[in-house]
Amino acid sequence: MKTLKTLLCGLLLSLSVLAAPLAMAETDSDVLTLDWIDLIPEKERNQFDAMGMPSVDHSGGVMEQSKVGTVRQELNGSKVKIPGFVIPLEGDENAVTEFLLVPYFGACIHVPPPPPNQIIYVKFKEGAPVHRLWDVIYVVGTLKTETIDSELAQTGYLIDGYEIEDYDDGYDETEW
Repeated sequence: MKTLKTLLCGLLLSLSVLAAPLAMAETDSDVLTLDWIDLIPEKERNQFDAMGMPSVDHSGGVMEQSKVGTVRQELNGSKVKIPGFVIPLEGDENAVTEFLLVPYFGACIHVPPPPPNQIIYVKFKEGAPVHRLWDVIYVVGTLKTETIDSELAQTGYLIDGYEIEDYDDGYDETEW
């Protein structure tokens, strides 16, 4: 019986040690890291292809933005971090204060644009440095479920951005 108690205490202690970094990671940061698929309600994901485009045929001259899909209302007000490409809308030669964040290079420039739940309108009050916006980046900010119509496309989300981070895909070139 004593051996069983010792074994259980050891097991519980090792589990608490393993769980501590996870709990610390959750409390250290309230930021939710998202992928683009996370912006599509789960029950609607079968309507989209791997690129986040509606699974419809665009070959018949239909070059308008598809409005298929809705937003995830439960994400409204969340602090998030999401990777993407920037399409500048407002700013100057040094900083961009408003832009579209899109899941792949060329979205919204090459028609048709992705559906609204796959485009995020970003307002970056302090201005994001232009030199950091040509490659994929992470935008960190507060996500809102808000429809915005721009001249390029309709968006289903808005982020009040407060940080730009370099994109890290987890690929380690030193391993090759």
